[in-house]
Amino acid sequence: MRQFQGGFIINFQPIRLADKPLFDSFLRKRRYENAHFSFTNLFMWRSGFQVEWALLGEHLCIRAAWDGEHYILPPFGAPDQGMGDALDRLAEHFAAQGWPLVIRGAEAFMTEELNALRPGLLRWEADEDNFDYVYNTQDLIDLSGRKYHSKKNHLNSFKRSYSDYSYVPLTPDLVPACLEVAQNWWLQQPDSEDVSLKLEQQAIADALGNMEYLGLNGGAILLSGQVAAFTFGERLNEDTAVAHVEKGNPEIRGVFTAINQEYCRNTWAHIPYINREEDMGIPGLRKAKQSYHPVTMIKKYVGTLQK
Repeated sequence: MRQFQGGFIINFQPIRLADKPLFDSFLRKRRYENAHFSFTNLFMWRSGFQVEWALLGEHLCIRAAWDGEHYILPPFGAPDQGMGDALDRLAEHFAAQGWPLVIRGAEAFMTEELNALRPGLLRWEADEDNFDYVYNTQDLIDLSGRKYHSKKNHLNSFKRSYSDYSYVPLTPDLVPACLEVAQNWWLQQPDSEDVSLKLEQQAIADALGNMEYLGLNGGAILLSGQVAAFTFGERLNEDTAVAHVEKGNPEIRGVFTAINQEYCRNTWAHIPYINREEDMGIPGLRKAKQSYHPVTMIKKYVGTLQK
């Protein structure tokens, strides 16, 4: 890092697969609940969001950009090991670039830490479209009670229509078929030209193409030997797993309910909670995620410099 007109130029670099051990060393030091705070998520979306990183003292700092806005994630590290200094340098770096400082994805405890370190520096607002949905794993397996009545109906319909279906662990040999399912799902969306859906295809390909190195696990529903749906995820913290992606043939009634139940039962029955990420403010996705009745939402906040 070098000084520049009273500010700092930080040598951010693109994220690479080889960076996983470094990222994991920071992301596992503390308990994080934001599904985006995983190396997999940052890696698979690195191109679409221009994800870059730098080390500032004892902190991992991540910069990204979307739709013309440059922003950072909260610095990863201990608050008593120079987090305030890292924030100062990031603010100076953004000022030198002519960008307003924006922090995205901060969990509640992170906003409190940053406020304590630099009182009055940032104004925080809830980012509701990016709140994560968290469910009891057993609820997703059992689908018990009146609130899951419609889900159970869809599942029973699927099992009656496709009694010979099979659920198998997701392995590298299934990746080409999974990518085809993802592409077909994409092409059937009414807003298929949306740039985020195009980027998702590359994100899925990057994750599945490196699933063993990334430590991902997943599963697939097979009908007559063909992949009809798939999903994958990983452990997020000590009591929560995260499902990063779930795709299937939208013309097969109940296949999404089936893949969700089977994945939770076969992979995460020993983990209390499943984080199924955010709805991005998309009405249909919000309705679908709410229909599984989350037990909590992981609130995230956006911080901007006080005027």
